[in-house]
Amino acid sequence: MDNIKTTKASTHYIFWAVIIALFVSAIFLLKSVLLPFVVGSSVAYLLNPTVQKFEKLGIPRGPASIIILSGFLLVLLTFFAITVPVLTKEIGAFALDVPDYINQLKELLSPLTGFLEQYTSHVENGDIQGFFVDSSKSVTTIIGILASKLAAGGQTLVDIISLFCFMPIVAYFMMKEWPSITQWIYDLVPRYAQGDVMELLKQINTKLSGFIRGQISVALILALAYALALTLAGLKYGMLIGLSAGLLSIIPMVGLVIGLIVSVAVAWFQSGEWEYVLIIAGIFLGGQLIEGNFLTPKLVGKSVGLHPLWVFFVLLAGGSLLGILGMFLAVPVAAVIGVLLSFALRKYKQSTYYKVSSGNDDKDDKSSHMKKRNKSKNKQST
Repeated sequence: MDNIKTTKASTHYIFWAVIIALFVSAIFLLKSVLLPFVVGSSVAYLLNPTVQKFEKLGIPRGPASIIILSGFLLVLLTFFAITVPVLTKEIGAFALDVPDYINQLKELLSPLTGFLEQYTSHVENGDIQGFFVDSSKSVTTIIGILASKLAAGGQTLVDIISLFCFMPIVAYFMMKEWPSITQWIYDLVPRYAQGDVMELLKQINTKLSGFIRGQISVALILALAYALALTLAGLKYGMLIGLSAGLLSIIPMVGLVIGLIVSVAVAWFQSGEWEYVLIIAGIFLGGQLIEGNFLTPKLVGKSVGLHPLWVFFVLLAGGSLLGILGMFLAVPVAAVIGVLLSFALRKYKQSTYYKVSSGNDDKDDKSSHMKKRNKSKNKQST
C-alpha cells in the first residue's frame, strides 16, 4: 500500500491564500478585457437550464446552444430597437425641462425662502431664490458636459463594441462546454475537502440561480409593466422612469423608492393635480403588491438569502473598484462571501472555542459543585 503524505493545516491555508491572491491580482490586471468574458459567462449560466431541457429532447448541446442564444439575442436586440429611440428622446426632453422644474420648485418654496430671508440677517434679499436659478444653470451645464464626455469617450465605445462582438462567442462556447467546465472544476477540488466544497458550491449555485434567474426576471417584468403603465397614464418620461425603476428593483425596495419619488414629482410638476399624482403613486404601490405577493415568491423563492443592503453594498463597492465589470462580479462575490461566512460560523459553533469554557470557568464550576456536595452531606449528617 502506498504511503500518503500529509501536510499541515497551515500549509493548506498558505497555499489557498496565495491562489486567491493571484486570482484577484489577475482580475485587476486584466479588468480592461474581462467584461465580455464575464457577461458571456453570466448569459451562459442564465441559459444553461434551457440547454439542458433541449438535451433531454435529444438535441445536442452545440445546436441547442446556437438556437437558444440566437433567440435570446434576437429578443435583446428587439428590446433595444424599441426602447433606445424613445429613451434618447425622453432623456433629451428631461434635460431641457430641468431648469423649468427648478423654477417651479423655487415658486413652490417661495414662502419658505421669504421666511428664511426675513429671519436670516446675513443673507441678502433674493439670494436664496437666486440659488435655485444658479442651480438650474449648473444642472444644465453638467448634463451637457456629461453628454459630451460620453460621446467623446473612445475607451467606452471600444468596450461597448468588444462586448457586443465577443460576448455572444464567449456565451456560446460556455454553454456548449458547460459539462466539461464543471467537471474540470470538480477535478480540481482537493480530495480531503470534497464533501464540504461540493456542498458549498451547491449552496452558492442555489443563491446565484435564485438571484440571477429569479430577481432579474422580476426586475424585467416590473420594468416593462411600469413603463407601459406610466406611458398609458400620460406621464412625461414614463418610459424612462418605468424602465429605470424596474431595473433598479434588482435591489429590493430601491427601485420602488426612487421610481415613486421621481414619478410623483414629475406628475405634480406636469399637472399640479393631486388626483393625477395619486394615480401615478398607485401604479407603483400596485406593482409592489404584485411583486411581493406573486412575482417574488414564484420566481425567486425564499432560498436566495442575499440581503438587499448586502447586495447594495457590493454593487457600490464593485462599481467603485472595477467599474461596470465590478458591478457584474458583485452578485457572485456576494453569494460566495455569504455562503463562506455561514460555513465559517457553523464551524465556529461546532468548535471548542464556542462550546468549551475557559480554565477559570472550569475551576469555578468545580468549586461550586464541591460546595453543593458538602452542603448535601451536612444535611444528611444532621
